[in-house]
Amino acid sequence: MKGCLFIHGFTGAPYEVEPLANYIKETTNWVIRVPTLPGHGVTLTLKGHTYNDWVSHAERELLKLMEEVDEVYIIGFSMGGIIASYLAANYNVSKLILLSAAAYYVNPKQIMVDLKDMMKDLVKGSIYENELFNRYKKKIAQTPLSSTLEFQKLVKVMKPYLEKITLPVLIVQGECDGIVPVKSAHYLYNKIPSKMKELRLLPCSKHLVCHGEDYEHLKKLVEDFLHDHNHEVKHVNPSH
Repeated sequence: MKGCLFIHGFTGAPYEVEPLANYIKETTNWVIRVPTLPGHGVTLTLKGHTYNDWVSHAERELLKLMEEVDEVYIIGFSMGGIIASYLAANYNVSKLILLSAAAYYVNPKQIMVDLKDMMKDLVKGSIYENELFNRYKKKIAQTPLSSTLEFQKLVKVMKPYLEKITLPVLIVQGECDGIVPVKSAHYLYNKIPSKMKELRLLPCSKHLVCHGEDYEHLKKLVEDFLHDHNHEVKHVNPSH
């Protein structure tokens, strides 16, 4: 029996990866786990939680899943991708998928594009119809500075574990992501020493790749990767 653990991002919740998790659940007989990290969820209660709380929770979920199945895959989104990398470096995980993984964060160029769009909508009187505005206004109000610092600590502490990852890895990144820049995906690809790794860029996707315009393509990439039984050495980097 196979199992798949999904890990959502900072200030996020399972909805970030839900379309993909549901698809895998519907098309396989695998055990799917999509936990909510401490302080996260639809309503945020982050105050008082440290990055160790988030990592430890994901670790416990992985260990519980490993007791139920013979083979485990991990799919991590944004901060969840960094946590997933740490787990993959330390446990017997078969495959790792990193979606918009936050080795670096905040893409100034894309944020300027998004802000211009918001300003246009504000002038037109349709700001409350702007998807990005609605998604992030609540998060900003509910996120203490101390929690943002914990997120930054997590990335700093976890980055060295990238160099210990030798299992097959699929790295997926939206090219229009205003939160995690494309250079983050290239950094991951170059740092991870695995001989079976792929980097795939989604041209129309912003940060939430499971809810983006390229979702059907993402679904196919993930499905092909998880069901690929070819053990030959495979390097795929779209920049080459």
